[in-house]
Amino acid sequence: MTILRRNLLIPAAVFFQLFLNVCAPIFLIVGLGWLLDRRFNLHLESLVKLNIYLLVPAFIFTHVLDTELAGPAALRIVTFTLLIIALMFGGSCIAARIFKMHPREKQSLALATMFYNCGNYGLPLVTLAFGHKAAAVQIYVLATMNVATYTIGLFLAQSHGDSVGSHRKALNKVLRQPTIYALLAGVVCKTFAFPVKEIIWLWQPLDLLQSGLIGFALITLGVQMSQTQPAPFRAPLWSAIALRLFIAPILAMPLALALGFSREASASLVLAAAAPTAVNTALLAYEFGGDISFSTSAVYYTTLFSMITTTVLLYFLKLWL
Repeated sequence: MTILRRNLLIPAAVFFQLFLNVCAPIFLIVGLGWLLDRRFNLHLESLVKLNIYLLVPAFIFTHVLDTELAGPAALRIVTFTLLIIALMFGGSCIAARIFKMHPREKQSLALATMFYNCGNYGLPLVTLAFGHKAAAVQIYVLATMNVATYTIGLFLAQSHGDSVGSHRKALNKVLRQPTIYALLAGVVCKTFAFPVKEIIWLWQPLDLLQSGLIGFALITLGVQMSQTQPAPFRAPLWSAIALRLFIAPILAMPLALALGFSREASASLVLAAAAPTAVNTALLAYEFGGDISFSTSAVYYTTLFSMITTTVLLYFLKLWL
């Protein structure tokens, strides 16, 4: 009996340690963002713009230069991310048929499950769990997800309007995303061995900006949580939570191994694939006439429940490693 009790206590202690060291720091900073917004009513749009147009591009550019990932490895990461998006779209179609959702709800479910928060949630999560080397993998996940959100997601979110005008609007949105240019600039500088790091007046500001991304992004997520008004639970919402937090990582593991990733890279990709719904999906639903209540609730509840689900997943990934 003593041995059995000890065997049960060891996994529990490891689980608590993982939660304390990896997930708790993330939600502590998110909580601070929530409290600050409750106290000062922060301007969410300004925080989001600082993330998208300043900190994320600086992070991607500097880390592309630092990472040892070559072209084929980066291409496999892009392929993995796009396949996860496609699998989640298929899962959302199945769930929509089972629960007989109306078109706007079906559209919002697809967006809520296909696009996950690999930036201001997944990136710090992977960094705390597996270190900065594992975070290098997430650079290409983040870049792919941003581009996919404002191409595939944008086209999916458009429920009306003439096709030519809608496509032009989508293309303009994509071309305004600095993430694409930061990624391309980093690849070009690395390919041609351009000595960016030796240009102190340029490299130091970029390095300072990228180092502030994780903390600032988590504060922004807390503000977003504070300003979300979640809807009551219904079966379609449960399906979004199940697909995003449970089904996605289950599908991600064999997919990562099939694409030939190492165990360490696979663990990083699987953990990020279990991230909650991206906040941008709610913005797309709002802009293009989707189910806003459903979208914001999916963001809110998947983020809240991920505090437990990512800890459980991380526990099993650590055992696997």
